[in-house]
Amino acid sequence: MSIEVSNLDHLGLVAGIIDEIGIEKKINLLLGEQLPEKITGGQAVKGMLLNGLGLVSSPLYLFSRFFEGKAIEHLIGQEVKAEYFNDDRLGRVLDQLYRTGLNQIFMSVVLEAVKIYQLETSTVHLDSTSFHVHGDYHTLEYESTEDLEPKTVRITYGYSRDKRPDLKQFMMDLICTNDGDVPLWMRIGSGNESDQKQFLQAMKEFKNQLNFDSLMVADSALYTQENLQLLTNIKWLSRVPVRIKAAHKLVEEIDGDDLNPSHIKGYSYQELSKTYGGIQQRWLVVESQLRRESDLKNLEKKIQKERVEVNKKLRTLKSEKFACQPDGETATRKLLKKFLYHEL
Repeated sequence: MSIEVSNLDHLGLVAGIIDEIGIEKKINLLLGEQLPEKITGGQAVKGMLLNGLGLVSSPLYLFSRFFEGKAIEHLIGQEVKAEYFNDDRLGRVLDQLYRTGLNQIFMSVVLEAVKIYQLETSTVHLDSTSFHVHGDYHTLEYESTEDLEPKTVRITYGYSRDKRPDLKQFMMDLICTNDGDVPLWMRIGSGNESDQKQFLQAMKEFKNQLNFDSLMVADSALYTQENLQLLTNIKWLSRVPVRIKAAHKLVEEIDGDDLNPSHIKGYSYQELSKTYGGIQQRWLVVESQLRRESDLKNLEKKIQKERVEVNKKLRTLKSEKFACQPDGETATRKLLKKFLYHEL
């Protein structure tokens, strides 16, 4: 009697959730009739999900190695072998997914997950991130998105969230539940997209496609005059950017004595009614005592550091000779203009 030992690791739990939601069956249904294959499209996607959550990144042609030494029949299905996950089969499935539309597939899975796990969707969060890539990805920079076929994104240079502006990238917009941060809506975009423009479109598509009556929470990229005027019939919550004059003035002029203590320890706030972009709004000015103390400490460090530099520059300036007193005063004022916290 021979005994063969294979690993499941954490993948057994992941495979169980995939089966519980019914992702494999949904993929097979959405992709439709397929030519005789050793693994179905649903099984291929299940394998890719397990690989993606296995913290492994390798070229597609090496994909099958991921399942070597693992209990693949328990994870994927009876009589399934690692070599069935070759780059030809996976490539065909990826093409089918593309033609079907990833958003449609994603939403089908999402609705089932919401139903099975009874996810709370009254409050959702919208945000975006960038993924950098290595390679040329030749896309003519002067092409407009109207020239590209539907659903095609441009991998190009843009604002890099992961501090790699030297690499091209693509964007991902996600809307997640407040209940467990479960993704409800997803969109892949070009690497040079602007959050200010895309957030509004994302919110509208989410409401139209999923029809959840949710409060949409987004960062300050959403808060533009143009966006607010178009956010009809959508409940939203956002941070007002201090770059807006009214917000900057309010933060500068508000008296700490006017702030009300919050039931959350260490916080105080003031509620005001404001109009921006022709839209009546409720603004909250919030102060964190810990953040204030931290900011003051950091400010003191910056002042001390600058003071050392100022004294150094002034000693150098003292050694210079000027034709008259006004010339010396002019040189001193010019020097101090370079510093933020010191003046003459």
